Amino acid sequence: MTDIRGLGYLKVQSQDIPRWRELTVDCLAMQETTGSDPDGLYLRMDERAARLVVVPGDSDRVLAVGWEVRDQFALASVGRAVEAAGYGVKMLDQDECDERRIEAGIRFDDPAGTPVEVFFGPVLDHSPVLTGHGQQFITDGQGMGHVVLPTTRPDETVAFYTEVLGFLPRGAIRIGGPTSPPPVRRVRFMGVNRRHHSLAVCPAPHGEAPGLVHLMMEVDSLDAVGRALDKVNKAGFTLSSTLGRHTNDKMVSFYVRAPGGWDLEYGCEGMLVDEEHYTAEEITADSYWGHDWSGSEPLAAFTTP
Repeated sequence: MTDIRGLGYLKVQSQDIPRWRELTVDCLAMQETTGSDPDGLYLRMDERAARLVVVPGDSDRVLAVGWEVRDQFALASVGRAVEAAGYGVKMLDQDECDERRIEAGIRFDDPAGTPVEVFFGPVLDHSPVLTGHGQQFITDGQGMGHVVLPTTRPDETVAFYTEVLGFLPRGAIRIGGPTSPPPVRRVRFMGVNRRHHSLAVCPAPHGEAPGLVHLMMEVDSLDAVGRALDKVNKAGFTLSSTLGRHTNDKMVSFYVRAPGGWDLEYGCEGMLVDEEHYTAEEITADSYWGHDWSGSEPLAAFTTP
C-alpha cells in the first residue's frame, strides 16, 4: 500500500491572474486567501491554508503537484524509494516549506518531467470556509481531487507511480476505442484512497502545453455544480465539455478551459472505491451521457475522465 494519502495541492504559473481569479473565485466559488507572494492567487477549499496556488509569470505551466503523506516516516520512505529508482530527490528548505505552509517536503521530477512534491504536516486554517455558492468541497479522506498528466513515456510513467510510489491501478480507457489498431495506447487511472482516481496518465506530448491536462474538484451537490456552470457561461469562459456523467468514477461534471490552455473539471457524486472488492476495468466510453467535447481540442477526446 502506498504511503501517499491524497493530492494535497497544486501550484501553477499563469500570465493572467485576474482571469484566473474570475474563474476560480467568482464562478467556481473557491475562497481567496493570502500567501507569501502578494501578487499570487491563493485558493482555499477546506481547512488547508490553500489547495490551489496560481502565481504570476511569463508562461503558463505547472510548478508543483503536491502529494500528501502521513508523517516524517512516510516522507522518508517515499524519498528512499524514489532515490532507489534512480531519480534525484531534493529536500525543500525552510523558506520553501513556509511558502507552501507545510512542515517538510521533498521534490523530484517524474519520468514525464512533471515537478512532483511530497509533503507532510499541512498548516490548517480553522476559520469558517467561505465558499461562494454555499458548497462544500469533497476533500476529507480523498484529497484535493485528481490530476491528469500528459507523458511521452507512458509505460515508464505508469510504472513509476505504481511500482515506486505505490499508486493502485484503477482501470483504463483505450485511446481510439476497443478495436483501435496497434500500437495500443491507454489512459491509465490510479488511486491512493477511496476516490476512484487521484491521478491519470495520458500518452500525449507536452508541446507548448502547461504540463497538465486537467484538475478535478468535487463539491457536495448537483445544485452547486449547476450554479457554477451558470456563472462560467455568463462570464464568457469556454466550456471544453458540457455537463455529463462519467462511466468510471460516476462523476457528474463539466469542464471549463482555464487561462493557459488546460481544464478544470467541476463535479459531484463521485463514487467511493471499496478496495476489498474492486478490480481494475477498461471502460469503452468516457460517459453515460453528456460530456460533449465537440468544441474542444482533439486531445480532450481521450483525456477526459
